[in-house]
Amino acid sequence: MSRSSLTRFLSGPFIFFTIIMMIKSSLAWIVIFDDIPVWKPLLTELPLIWIGFCLIEWFAAKRRMWMYLAVDLLLSGIFFAAIMYYKYYGVIVNYHALAQVNQVTSVKSSMFSLLDPYYLFIFADVLIIGGILTRRRIRLGSTERPNRIPLERRARRRVASVILILSMILCMLNIYPNRASMSELTQAEQMGILGYEAYTILDRPDKPVPIAQIDQTDIDQLKQTTELPAILEKGAASGRNVIMLQLESFQNFLIGLEVDGQEITPNLNQLARKSLYFPNFYQQVGQGNTSDAEFVVNTSFYTPPNGAATTVYADKALPSLPKLMSANGYQTATFHTNDVRFWNRDQLYKALGFDQYYDIDYFGTQDSIAFSASDEVLYSKTLDKLESMQSSGNPFYAHIISMSAHHPYTLPKNKVKLTLPERYKDTLPGNYLISQHYADEAVGQLIAGLKERGLWENSMFVLYGDHLGLPIYSLDRDDKVLMKELYGREYTSADMINIPLMISAPGVTPGVQLEQIGGQVDILPTIAGLTGVSLKDQLHFGQDLLREGGNLLPERYYLPSGSVLNDASLFIPAKGYGDGTHYSLADAGRQDAGQQRTGVPSDETPQISGDEESPTIATPNNSGLSSSRFITKDQYDRALDLAHLSNSYLSQLPDRKAKQ
Repeated sequence: MSRSSLTRFLSGPFIFFTIIMMIKSSLAWIVIFDDIPVWKPLLTELPLIWIGFCLIEWFAAKRRMWMYLAVDLLLSGIFFAAIMYYKYYGVIVNYHALAQVNQVTSVKSSMFSLLDPYYLFIFADVLIIGGILTRRRIRLGSTERPNRIPLERRARRRVASVILILSMILCMLNIYPNRASMSELTQAEQMGILGYEAYTILDRPDKPVPIAQIDQTDIDQLKQTTELPAILEKGAASGRNVIMLQLESFQNFLIGLEVDGQEITPNLNQLARKSLYFPNFYQQVGQGNTSDAEFVVNTSFYTPPNGAATTVYADKALPSLPKLMSANGYQTATFHTNDVRFWNRDQLYKALGFDQYYDIDYFGTQDSIAFSASDEVLYSKTLDKLESMQSSGNPFYAHIISMSAHHPYTLPKNKVKLTLPERYKDTLPGNYLISQHYADEAVGQLIAGLKERGLWENSMFVLYGDHLGLPIYSLDRDDKVLMKELYGREYTSADMINIPLMISAPGVTPGVQLEQIGGQVDILPTIAGLTGVSLKDQLHFGQDLLREGGNLLPERYYLPSGSVLNDASLFIPAKGYGDGTHYSLADAGRQDAGQQRTGVPSDETPQISGDEESPTIATPNNSGLSSSRFITKDQYDRALDLAHLSNSYLSQLPDRKAKQ
């Protein structure tokens, strides 16, 4: 390989497109990663980019510029997808998310709201160069203008071969040592975004535990729950209807929140004062968001490692709450104003065993908000069905899914009933508060309707949030200032995934606030305990929140894989336990429902860095904290085992159609 050959090779499209792709990769890194060194994208992204370009130099005899442009477009699409996915989910997109592409058109307003105009810069060169090449081809006809000093193809291949070998070695050095990292963000930062994408395609899932070796005893041993003093007798709501309401994007900080003396959720504040209220309750959804929340609460299993539960598990003969209640004489139905085919719910509801589902065909499109009929229509028409079900004489289990307070929280003007200070105008937090104020008003109408129709006194009412509404990574600088104002401190990852749970039934002592930690996986066993339904033959990963403490909650999405909550802290891994970070839940700063939130002493949430032996406090805000209450290595390992057992069991269940 002569010096002249190398010089002429580097003066061609290879270096030109290399510079363009490095600019684009740096843009993606600036959005996704904090405080990145300048050399990091160069070292991690460049090898895979060069592999693509070297293959062009090897195999493309003609139209090389078009080939370069095609690779440019492909890689630009990957970087753009990584940016947009991170802005909403806080994790790195992978090929499993391709199953969600058909959902994008239904939530396009949410996607556009996250799109900063400068992100589109990533495609600017494709349009410009493509236009130039097209115009040039039209002008020259089908012939291609030769280079003034053509480089012999054999010489070009020699140069490309050397660069290709070096690039492949660098790729292996980036990917191989980091493949065991728990956190997808850590993997992407060490491997490069492109390297991470390649790794996820080639990676194989962990070997499942044989289904015959999984039973409730194994799960209970991993959970190691503690016994709580009984607040209500087992079966306290026996024979009553169960009405469960899933609120769209509803976070716990809204309960008791006032802005300029205005209650944001007055009806839910009142419900919290008259219910069993769990303020330390957390989402456990995956890629399927709302549909995953439906899956978790109705099965007491975790979401899959990749993909939405509605696509991964919907063909399985699932153990579920609807089947459990049906076996005990209950009618079952679910109510959702969207098209039942959205997120594959038509298959999910069959797998869960609901007797009936009601979707857009029943609710229609009148008074639409976001992409379905309003919550007011949902509740009004659902009440008609619930009244009819009660008249049959058998108790019922009804699952109601609200939708109006959906991201990006744009309400019709006639639905806006909350006036916020000017600083909240046209901000994500401001729009969120306005939407949730409307959602609260609609819930008030539902509760009033249940009471008017004689349903309330015969029912147990369960209410929870489906998932977060304000992802930290979607907030701009001004939004974060407003969130700090609302919380009285910095808005944290633990706050982000904190949702409320309320349970109201005749005989429930009003205003009982229960501080034990819980997650969506715990709803099924808690309902079973209150209704007196036996779980003897029902495998479940949750626990009865009225009788069991000492919870461990694995998290799969919105936080890196391997994230775990216990009663005192949230743990987020990097490569693993040893270099992860613990965030104390002690500074939640909660007030009684209906009271105005006040500030807490510190603006920082205590955090400690992981250590195999004994974690140590890493920030100055450590007064009075006991590190023994943070996630231990044993708890971390047990949480990972629980998540693996859940997926192992579900993935090996028989096909429901074959079983039928």
